[in-house]
Amino acid sequence: MAGVRLNIHAIIPARGGSKGLPGKNITDFCGHPLLAWSIACARCCAAVRGVWVSTDDADIAAVARRYGAEVVDRPPELSGDTASSESALIHAAGEVEARGFDPTHLMFLQATSPLREVAELNAAVETFQARKFDSLFSAAPAEDFCIWRQRGEELESLNFDHRARGRRQDRPDEPLWIETGSFYLTDLEGLRRTRNRLHGRIGVQEVEPWKAFEIDSADGLELCRLLFASKLQASIPDPPTKHQ
Repeated sequence: MAGVRLNIHAIIPARGGSKGLPGKNITDFCGHPLLAWSIACARCCAAVRGVWVSTDDADIAAVARRYGAEVVDRPPELSGDTASSESALIHAAGEVEARGFDPTHLMFLQATSPLREVAELNAAVETFQARKFDSLFSAAPAEDFCIWRQRGEELESLNFDHRARGRRQDRPDEPLWIETGSFYLTDLEGLRRTRNRLHGRIGVQEVEPWKAFEIDSADGLELCRLLFASKLQASIPDPPTKHQ
């Protein structure tokens, strides 16, 4: 794959009808609809040839168009709570092709995981090509976490031995990764074959641990707003609308 020019299109699935946080995809987030920041990030990525929002919601579609994305109308059977993101990605890819484009790879961004930078997307594409990966995900190192699993009444320490805890520095040097959900890069043919965003030779694009937070609740929204405003917003241009 090294040396081959990738034809990457970004897909941002954004359903309406969130039960936990109604309207979360287009709620105000540091001066713009939440979705707008993911669109802007994808549009600024040098390797991305087109940005598409897959949605079943007219208000989300209007925001997507206003901020420069193309819209894929997601059918009802792919819009319920049990529908997978993969089904939306595969459907959207078919619509992209039907409109005359020929994507070889998809960059999947989740609007509810907005703590990302354009430089990370560019680096992910470079890593993907250089290492000849088939799929890749953003991840934060879990080196400072002591992880436990509970089975019934029994607890088991997973990434360390609680009976011989020792110092963190002395634990096995085998990295553990927290999948942030912010962005993925995947070969389209492999996605269709496996119906899984991660397949074949899988790679990681490392991001900082605080970028692993996502928006599932009002508390998560407030936390991400604070992190975005204090750590990212000053270095990211305001998302341009289509008329700017």
